[in-house]
Amino acid sequence: MAAPKPAARWLNRGKLIFIALRELGPQAVFQFGLYRLGLISGVVRQLTRSPRFSAETQTVSAPAAIYTPPCREELLAILGSGGVQAALAEAELAVNGKTRLFGGDAVEICLQPPQPLRHWTDYELGRASVDVDVKLVWEPARLGWAVGLARGYLLSGDERYAAAFWGLLEEFWDANPPYLGLNWVSAQEAGIRLMALNAAWGVFGRSPHSTAPRAARLAQSIGVHAARIPPTLVYARAQNNNHLLSEAAGLYTAGLAIPSHPQARRWRSTGWQWLQRGFTAQIDANGVYIQHSANYQRLMLQIALWAQRIALEAGMAFPALSLERLAASTAFLIELLDRQSGGVPNLGPNDGAYLFPFSNLPYEDFRPVLQAASQVFCGKKLLDAGPWDEITAWLGGRADPASPPAAVAEPVMDQPCVRTEVAEQKPPHTLRSPGGDSWAYLRAARFNGRPGHADQLHLDLWWCGMNVAQDAGTYLYNAPDPWGNGLMGSDVHNTVTVDGLDQMLRAGRFLFLERADAEVSPEGLERGENWTRLSAEHRGYARFGVIHRRTVTALAPETWLVEDALLPSSTAPAGELEHRACLSWLTQDWNWEVMEREEDAPGGEFASGFKLRFSSPAGPIQLLLGASQHAGALLPLELQLVRAGELLYGSGPVKPTWGWSSPTYGVKRPALAVKLHLRGRLPLYFYSEWRLGEISGAP
Repeated sequence: MAAPKPAARWLNRGKLIFIALRELGPQAVFQFGLYRLGLISGVVRQLTRSPRFSAETQTVSAPAAIYTPPCREELLAILGSGGVQAALAEAELAVNGKTRLFGGDAVEICLQPPQPLRHWTDYELGRASVDVDVKLVWEPARLGWAVGLARGYLLSGDERYAAAFWGLLEEFWDANPPYLGLNWVSAQEAGIRLMALNAAWGVFGRSPHSTAPRAARLAQSIGVHAARIPPTLVYARAQNNNHLLSEAAGLYTAGLAIPSHPQARRWRSTGWQWLQRGFTAQIDANGVYIQHSANYQRLMLQIALWAQRIALEAGMAFPALSLERLAASTAFLIELLDRQSGGVPNLGPNDGAYLFPFSNLPYEDFRPVLQAASQVFCGKKLLDAGPWDEITAWLGGRADPASPPAAVAEPVMDQPCVRTEVAEQKPPHTLRSPGGDSWAYLRAARFNGRPGHADQLHLDLWWCGMNVAQDAGTYLYNAPDPWGNGLMGSDVHNTVTVDGLDQMLRAGRFLFLERADAEVSPEGLERGENWTRLSAEHRGYARFGVIHRRTVTALAPETWLVEDALLPSSTAPAGELEHRACLSWLTQDWNWEVMEREEDAPGGEFASGFKLRFSSPAGPIQLLLGASQHAGALLPLELQLVRAGELLYGSGPVKPTWGWSSPTYGVKRPALAVKLHLRGRLPLYFYSEWRLGEISGAP
């Protein structure tokens, strides 16, 4: 196919700019334009010249102790002997020069960025390039390994951990001179390092390895990091997401840590202002976070816990509205928590961020952060005492270290929040099996920011701690096609696609436009103690004359019915056009079989459909699939099973991104993608029934 002519490219680009102005708002577009102007003009480069800021920091002899870690006895009570040994084993990884990137397997700590080092603006302007995923460079430079060493030092007093901390930190300083190389490109990375450096200083400040020259160099580094943030804060404001919160928290931290610095008061004031504005602007009244991402929402809560802790120690408190929004956000994630496994739906973009890994529990376990956030922002414990209490000890909101430990201060929250009559459409939309061990989440969002994934009406299904019907996750942001954010599209989510298109207009690697807001249908709601039936629709395909409506019903213990209808919209073109529709499900890489296929059957449940059986650790799972046209007319169906981009069953083309699951950044694992294809005139109907375990009366 011929490439678009220049005039056509400009028209397309103009259309995208117009839509971006309408949906993102002129302020955000203007702020981003200011940032680019500052880069191109060289102003930002001039404002981040290292000699100037290094000189300003020379007078600071050591950082202030702005953070008080927990006492050893408190940690011992939480961890027990087995937990202590696990924590010390993590500290030994760093002593041996290894760390866990994005919560995955241990790898060598590499603090040396690609050479030669150029001023960070050269990378942003395309004047210097590197053949590497920048996140693989940034992650070890976030200094998460320092947390493991701090835990080990506090628990054991072993000076090897302090020596390893300073050795690795000096290696970072030597390899990353101020504002040169990839580790200075993002001011967010500077903000994250500021939090990590001061948390570590709270532990290692008492060590004999923390000599006066090292303390002075640390203070200088804090000043250099803080000075990197203000020249490009306008970019973070344009993004209005975790970038802004990380940078604001970093500035506030630095302003407290080196109070005698000439810019300290300004850093404290600016950081506090944008931190509180960020919380109230990025979290809506229902607790929905602006990035529509479970992991970014957890990241936001981690930043809030750190900032709240050091603010209390400085004699300040968060404003009431910030606390209200943070409590709502905590409650939102609690509703999505599978308490048996600690997992949550892998909703939206997931870059593997985990700032304060003060826990032996794995990266994908949300219980440690939610236990802490629940106590600090909601005033109650989420769970009984357990290994998830450690983050509460480190980042709980106690201004007075002599006060009772936060981990035992308040009663436990009741089991899942009971909805009120006035909150029928309040997200997240979860349903729970009556008398069973399964629950589901129906993705029906009204976007309060830029959607990261085109995932409306995606359904997550959980049973016995297993994510039976799952979200594929993210894998990589920066990679050759098709893996450059290749799991953001509608076709890898548990939903229905029309004509092979995304629900929204993909306008870039991280941007969807023409947002497809969803509406929950009040007539589709039934409630007892928890929701058992829910209906919602989105109009992402209305531009093609199609509306997608999904109804989810918990029929009985461990039986779920999902009904999808593709209906003509009011803007549907005249005449009866055919559409290609595809129902997708993604389950785990279990043994499977197609049990039975009935074509052109005279009637009955799921006529002209398929029955699949999966062998899970908790027992057999059956998935019954079927479809029909208006008036119940049957249409030929095509079934595909795809694993790791390879076709296992059926025929026809498959995409290399189908049949994968990415639990964290940079990791992808084989999964089973089930694809049911149908072609016909509207309305079209799909039926899916999940039967979990040995169900009485099931075939």
